[in-house]
Amino acid sequence: MAKKSHARRSANHQHYDDNSYSTSRHKSRKNARTDDNIVDLKSRSQQLETAYSPPRSPQPLRAKTKSQQQYINAINSHMLTFGIGPAGTGKSYCAGALAAEALESGRIERIILTRPAVESGENLGFLPGDLDQKFSVYIDAFRDILNERLGAGTVDYCLRHGRIVAAPLAFMRGKTFNSKTFVILDEAQNTSPAQMKMFLTRIGEDCKVVINGDIKQSDIRGPNGLADAVERLQGLPNVYVHEFEREDIVRSGLVRDIIDRYEVPEES
Repeated sequence: MAKKSHARRSANHQHYDDNSYSTSRHKSRKNARTDDNIVDLKSRSQQLETAYSPPRSPQPLRAKTKSQQQYINAINSHMLTFGIGPAGTGKSYCAGALAAEALESGRIERIILTRPAVESGENLGFLPGDLDQKFSVYIDAFRDILNERLGAGTVDYCLRHGRIVAAPLAFMRGKTFNSKTFVILDEAQNTSPAQMKMFLTRIGEDCKVVINGDIKQSDIRGPNGLADAVERLQGLPNVYVHEFEREDIVRSGLVRDIIDRYEVPEES
C-alpha cells in the first residue's frame, strides 16, 4: 500500500513538473516572439525609441520612370516642390516614401500629412466619429505607404508620439513648420488661393515641403489654389515645379485609357 501511495505521489510530481516545463516553454516561446518583433529604433534613428515592428519593405525607394526620378531628385534638393499631374503617376507614393526614409534615418524628426477636407462635394461632417476618425479616411493612402516603408507598428508608435501628424489643412493655421520637418500637402487642387497662401506662409527654415495635385481634377468651385501658387512661385530659388504627363502613369494601362476618355474635349 505504501509503495502504491509513493508511486501516485511520484506520478503527480512528474505531472506537475511536465506542466511547469510546458508552461515555462510556452512563456519562453511567447517572449521570444515578442522580442523578435521589438526593434530598437535608436539604431536606425536617434529621434525614435522602440516600437513593435511587423515586416516592412527593406528596399530603398526606386523610381519606376524617368519622370519619377526627376521628381525624387527635386524633392531631395529643394525646400518646396510641386508635383503636378494625373492620378497614378506616383506623386503621393514617392513623397511618402521619401518622408519615411528621412524619418527613419534621423534627417527629420516629424512628418506632417495634410490635405483639404473636401472630396467630391462632401466634407468631414458626412463621416462618423471624432475628428481623428473622420480625417483618417483621408490619409489612408499615405498610411499604407508609411506602413510599407516603416512597418505598421512603427507608424502606430510615431502617430501616438507625434512623430507623424495628420490633420486637415484648416488646422495648419497658426502653426509653423520647423526645421527637421517633412510636410506633404496632398490633393492641393482642392485648395483656394487663400488656403494655399495660409499653408505656404507656415514654412519655416530647413523644412521640406511637397505639394501634390492634379489641376484638372479640382472638386471645388472658384479659383484653384494650386494653379495660382504654381503660376506665382515658379522660378523662385529653392522652389521646383515638376509636371507629370499621361505617359508617366504607372498604375495601369487602363488608367491611361480612362483618363484619355475623360479628357476628350466636349463638342460645343
